Amino acid sequence: MESSSCIYKDPNSPTEARVKDLLSRMTLKEKVAQMTQIERSVASPHYLQDLGIGSVMNVGGSAPFPNAKSPDWADMVDSFQKLALQSRLGIPIIYGTDAVHGNNGVYGTTIFPHNVGLGATRDTDLVRRIGVATALEVRACGIQYTFAPCVAVCRDPRWGRCYESYSEDTNIVREMTSIVTGLQGQPPEGHPNGYPFLAGRNNVIACAKHFVGDGGTHKGLNEGDTILSYEDLERIHMAPYLDCISQGVGTIMASYSSWNGHQLHAHRFLLTEVLKDKLGFKGFVISDWEALDRLSKPLGSNYRHCVSTAVNAGTDMVMVGQKHREFVKDLIFLAESGEIPMTRIDDAVERILRVKFVAGLFKYPFADRSLLDIVGSKLHRELAREAVRKSLVLLKNGKNPEKPLLPLDRSAKKILVAGTHADDLGYQCGGWTIGWNGMSGRITIGTTILDAIKEAIGEETEVIYEKIPSPDILASQDISYAIVAVGEDPYAEFNGDNPELVIPFNGADIISSVADKIPTLVVLISGRPLVIEPWLLEKIDGLIAAWLPGTEGEGITDVIFGDYDFSGRLPVTWFRKVEQLPVNFRDNSYEPLFPFGFGLTCKADTSFD
Repeated sequence: MESSSCIYKDPNSPTEARVKDLLSRMTLKEKVAQMTQIERSVASPHYLQDLGIGSVMNVGGSAPFPNAKSPDWADMVDSFQKLALQSRLGIPIIYGTDAVHGNNGVYGTTIFPHNVGLGATRDTDLVRRIGVATALEVRACGIQYTFAPCVAVCRDPRWGRCYESYSEDTNIVREMTSIVTGLQGQPPEGHPNGYPFLAGRNNVIACAKHFVGDGGTHKGLNEGDTILSYEDLERIHMAPYLDCISQGVGTIMASYSSWNGHQLHAHRFLLTEVLKDKLGFKGFVISDWEALDRLSKPLGSNYRHCVSTAVNAGTDMVMVGQKHREFVKDLIFLAESGEIPMTRIDDAVERILRVKFVAGLFKYPFADRSLLDIVGSKLHRELAREAVRKSLVLLKNGKNPEKPLLPLDRSAKKILVAGTHADDLGYQCGGWTIGWNGMSGRITIGTTILDAIKEAIGEETEVIYEKIPSPDILASQDISYAIVAVGEDPYAEFNGDNPELVIPFNGADIISSVADKIPTLVVLISGRPLVIEPWLLEKIDGLIAAWLPGTEGEGITDVIFGDYDFSGRLPVTWFRKVEQLPVNFRDNSYEPLFPFGFGLTCKADTSFD
């Protein structure tokens, strides 16, 4: 058939006409293939060229090879795309990745602070600009789709994904959805509400997640149960999705969690009646990784029933994990038997094709190699550095308000730098960095806190670095002050669930041993508030919540040496003890260690609240 007679191949035809034309030409097998998202490791010619699979993705840590850089990723994604375009209908794949704080799975990219730190900035334009930069670095890899942003409202720091949430306050999370416009571009005036939007080749399709209530589970349990009335679910957890939808977000990911005992991936009322019908969302709903397996006990049993339940509930594209063969076979059977109506199949495929056409994939399916020079560029690293310094929250400055510790004297004769996190880029970046769970060490290109301190201090200043200071060092009489960086080890999802929230690696003991001898500034690297006992807080002279700042450690030295003042404010309540949890700022009984919104400044004896 000539291309001229194919409306779907005509870029000048209206998107909906192209969608309907292409849908009318598809077999059931081709429709099912479009609803299937496979992991890059199984993206064979059979699936891409013969079957015409709809989407490819990579799980955290999955890469072409260790330390693969952006050009290597572009080569891989383009090779997949070439195969997809050789399928019968030539439908391009959409490739997805978890670019949740920069294009964080790729070596050499710019890693921005995790969302909790961005929430501390209260700077919506900064977050939008981070979205713009992230989109460029993702697109340079040939990738068109990011599973971001997470717009969860975290109500309990015991949750292992707390750092993926901007705040415990719904209003702040709503404001931070400006990242959607950064990633996708600004929809024009009059753009229909709920209809997906992408400005051009320098933008990526975003994914608001995880719908809905994932930050409100009982005791902060990952994939747990959010026990709330519908009114509270809508008011606290659903509200940010309205903002994403109004900005033309292309996709929304269902949550692993449940609402009042009913799993979200099987929740037709929330996925279809509320999200699609009531809120008017016209993009596609995607499942989370292997989420359908979780719809049965034992895990993964009766998979055909799981497929039926999730698709009938409103899931359009399924991130199938390791069950790609079984999923395709089962979904075809369910459609042919009528257990899943063809109207539901067609609706799902229409939504997927709509996003692909809106994203311009048929016109520009391959990587734009001209973007490679901007990956990890000075411009982007300066933006990340700005984000770091704006995210820092000063919690204590001096044992006596009349004698503040900060700003530090960069010309001091001798200073001590200590702690497990002072010279560890992986710890500084946290989870979802190069690997899914994150890792320790020089895992990518960046500047540690120690690197930044050495760059910032005067030429005559001696820097002594010991991760765990020796008694001899602590006995020195000529050290002006110490900077101790401690905090959490990297984690992701359920690996981060933590009912105790103490500072790992004997962090409190390291702080205590130094503060007993030397005026001490503590820089706490964490994805959430941690336990700070009163005796420890009394010992130290200064305390900064630095969250998970990413690759640009100089953002910390910009502030502690006085080039910029502190402006960050707590995006979450800093509890006194875990027995209080959950505790949020509008609770009737509210006795935090530091309240939501708290943050000191150096230039005046003031704090925000």
